[in-house]
Amino acid sequence: MSTGQDAGRNLGRDLSGAVVLFHQAVAARLGLSAGDLKTLDLIATEGPFSAGELARRTGLTAAGITSVVARLSAGGFVLRETDANDRRRAIIRAADVERPELTDAFAGLGQALGSVIAEYDTAEQAAIVSYLHRVIAVLRDQTIRLGPDGSSG
Repeated sequence: MSTGQDAGRNLGRDLSGAVVLFHQAVAARLGLSAGDLKTLDLIATEGPFSAGELARRTGLTAAGITSVVARLSAGGFVLRETDANDRRRAIIRAADVERPELTDAFAGLGQALGSVIAEYDTAEQAAIVSYLHRVIAVLRDQTIRLGPDGSSG
């Protein structure tokens, strides 16, 4: 029997691999990479951001985030606007455009995951949701830690 740490390592690797491959499949339908798609998702759900803050949140370098934003802008996914408070700074926000490919892919995923969680009782569902929120927080912290300004970068 493996230890909790071994199980966490293996489960984490398997989960992250499945998530990355799912996002790559969705991104390919839009002509993007998985990283571009997740950056777009971050901008759409938590933005707008300055380029510097977006680089910090994604773990990318300034040059890397500039390339991602250029691709997203060229595809009509994001808008670059001048910051009203500091005209030297750009603010990146999601374009208000409906993308049926995204809506359909994530609706299907949501339905499938809803079916899985429905198999558990209320207390188990609460534990699963709590666990997933904590995993997400750990992943976000580790992304920043591994970025160019993090302690391991």
